[in-house]
This record gives sequence, C-alpha cells and structure tokens, in this order.
Amino acid sequence: MTTTAQRTPAPAVKQPGRPPAHATLVLAIICVSYFMVILDNSIVFTALPQIRSAMGFSETGLSWITNAYVLVFGGLLLLGARAGDLFGHRRVFLFSLVVFSLTSLLVGAAQTQWWLIGARALQGVGAAVLAPSALSLLTRSFAEGRARNRAMAAYSAVAGLGAALGLVVGGLAADLISWRAGFFLNVPVGVLMMVMALRYLPETERRGGRFDVAGALLATLGSTALVLGIVEAADSGWTAPAVVVPLVAGVVLLCSFVAVERRAAQPIVPLRLFASRERSGAYVTRMLYMGAMMGFFFFTAQFVQSVYHWTPLQAGLAFLPMTLVNFVFAVQVPRLLERVARPLVLVAGVALTAAGMAWLSRLGLHTPYLTGVGLPMVLIGAGQGLALAPLTSSGIDGVAPADAGAASGLVNTVHQIGSALALSILTAVAATVSTAHAAVDIAARSGAALTGSAVLLALAVVTVLTLIVPARATRNERSL
Repeated sequence: MTTTAQRTPAPAVKQPGRPPAHATLVLAIICVSYFMVILDNSIVFTALPQIRSAMGFSETGLSWITNAYVLVFGGLLLLGARAGDLFGHRRVFLFSLVVFSLTSLLVGAAQTQWWLIGARALQGVGAAVLAPSALSLLTRSFAEGRARNRAMAAYSAVAGLGAALGLVVGGLAADLISWRAGFFLNVPVGVLMMVMALRYLPETERRGGRFDVAGALLATLGSTALVLGIVEAADSGWTAPAVVVPLVAGVVLLCSFVAVERRAAQPIVPLRLFASRERSGAYVTRMLYMGAMMGFFFFTAQFVQSVYHWTPLQAGLAFLPMTLVNFVFAVQVPRLLERVARPLVLVAGVALTAAGMAWLSRLGLHTPYLTGVGLPMVLIGAGQGLALAPLTSSGIDGVAPADAGAASGLVNTVHQIGSALALSILTAVAATVSTAHAAVDIAARSGAALTGSAVLLALAVVTVLTLIVPARATRNERSL
C-alpha cells in the first residue's frame, strides 16, 4: 500500500551553479537596466557644448554635470548594495528603477544650472541602488565558471557599449530634438524593465542587520570634498583656501570612514575584502582605468565638435570605431578566458588601451580624424573589450555569500569614484594650458587631459603586473 508521503513528490531543489529557468531573460533584464545607468554617464558628453550655451556653464562648472551624478552614484553604491542584502535584491532593484526613471524626468525638465546638477545628483541615487543589485542578482544566478564568465562578459560589454553608445544617443537626441530627449527616453525603458523584473527576476534571501549610514555619508562627503577642491584648483590655484580646505576635509573624512568601518558591526565595506591581493589590485586598476576613460569621453566629445565643427550626432558617430571594435572583442572574451589565463587577457586589454590613449593624446588643432582620432579609438575599443570582463571577475571572485552585495557594490564604487576623481584632476590639468582662441583652447586642453589619461592607464598596467598577476599565479599554485 502506497503512503501519502510516498505519493507526494519531493520539492524541486535548485542545482548548485545552475542558471535559473529564464536565465537569458534574467541576464537581459539586468543588462538593459545597467545599460541605462551607464548610458546616462555618457549621454551628456555630446550635448555639453549645447548645454553650456543654453545655461551659461563655465568650463570647470561643466564638469559638475558629470561629477554630480558619478559622485552620488559612487558614494551611495555601498549603501545600495547593503539595501539589497537587507530587503532582497529584486525588491531593491525594482525600487531603483522607479527612482531612476522619475529623476530622469527631472533632468530632462531642468531650467537652471542648479536644477540640472541637483537632478543629476538625485539620478545618481537611483543608479547607486540599481547597479549593485543588478550585479548581485547576476552573481547569484550564475555560478563561478563558464556560465558566470559568459554572463559577466555580457555585463561588461554593456558597460563599454553603454558608455560609447551614450555618445551616439546623446548626439542624435541633441541634433534632432534636444539634449533633454535622451533622458526622457529612460522613462518608457524603465517601465518596461519593471514589468519584466516583476515576472522573471528571482528574489534573493533577506539578511538581518542594519545600515551603516555613517560609513556611507563619510565616503560620499569625503569623495565630494576631494573633487570640489581639485576642480576649484583649476580656477583658484592649489594654495587658495577654497582649494586647501575641501582637500584637507576630504582626506580627514575618508580617514574617518576607514576608522568607522573598522569598528562597525556591519560595515558597508568589510575591510576583509581587501585581504585578497587580487581583489585589491582589481579595485585600484578599475579606479585608474575608468578614470582615464571618463576623461577620454569628456574631452574627445568636445574636441570633435569644437575643432572639427561637427554636430552632436556626428560627434557621437565619431566614437563608432571604438564601439564596434569593443563589441567584437568583448563577445570573444568568454572563449578567450577558457584558453588563456585571466590576468594575461587583462594585461593585454589595459596595455592596448594605454597605447591607444597615448596615440590619441597627440591631437592638436590640425589633427586629421582618421589617423589622429579614429585609429587610436580602434586600439582603445579593443583594449576595453578585453579588459572589463576579467577586471570585474577579479573584483568579485572568491567572496563569501554574506559579502556578495558589499563586493559588487565596491566594484561599482571604485568605478564611479575613480571616474569623478580622475575627471576633476584631468580638468585641472587641462586648465593649465588654456588659450584665448576657442578652438585652439579646446585642442590644447584635450591634448593635455588625454596625456593625463594615458599616464593613468600606464599606472593601471603596473598595478595589474605587480598585484593581480602574482596573486593569481599564487592562487593557481595552491589549487594544484
């Protein structure tokens, strides 16, 4: 006789490492949503001359349109990652889509400088919650190995393509309609992703705990103070009180942040994440790399419009050599990583980017597009396509499940904070070579700033060789 217990089938247990049933849709929702965040990092670049004319921004003030977004984005990312751990990553992901979509409306409707900068900062809040939740959902849905390598390659390709295509979308919108149209586009896309996320994204378990608000505020305020001081140095000089005070305050706040994290019961940045030499190297490399790329987008987009007198759309299309090559290399990375050690792929990617940036930095008033801009972009695109996926993987591999949210948040934090700090430094460097004639001034500023980007990338190559490569070799030896 068959008992009830025998007749009742056992509940299905998810196999460890198996992707969810709708793995392709999960990956698509995560990538499209993250694409919106990255797109809004760069969508303003091709519209900067139009915004400057319409709202009367100064050269240094213009950088705050980008910095307001990336500083809040980077500073609150860690708190956003913690929110996912406490409330469930899908729930927080949906909330972030609502915030990001609504604040995109505010950016598009901005009428004054402070309205635009303030709305960009609020938009950064939504991005700060969305990005770590997206990466956490990805790492929890795909196990380490081949499945995660492929998913991470798609995620990293989105990071590169979003930055590059943002220039095209921003240029198209500014040329045909208005620079505001690119931000309004986020609303229908955000609504569609909300519907898809509700249906297909898996919810993660909620963990007990509390927010480390003090840590988040100190990280954000410290980074903002440093950027404020560096940007002000471009106009006032490095010894001015308006420069020295925020720089000193920034250092003090960031030192206080480290002290708070050491004592916090549930820190937003568990300092044990830095115990891995490979992860620490990945964080430093990412700061240098993305900082160099932010300067590249910011100054090159202005150069082609001011020196070549191209329209915003033409300026966006000028980045296609990089975009297309980036995509071709990025989709090959999963196969490449099955045959070649990850650090070697990373070194090759960063070195190619550095070579392309050094070439591009030679531009001047009479530099032809093909040999002075287009061909260097091919090298930069190939390098970025190779570098981002292994760089992201090195930043999150080997992390305990309890630290998954913090680790993914830290990857994105160093990405954004590095971008803001580097852009402020490169803006200050560019200001040292200003001239009276507008086109000559932009050419000189761009050349100086891109030289700075090449130096940052050279430092990134050194970091990979001295930290990531030896650490990975040691880890492989221990696994034998």
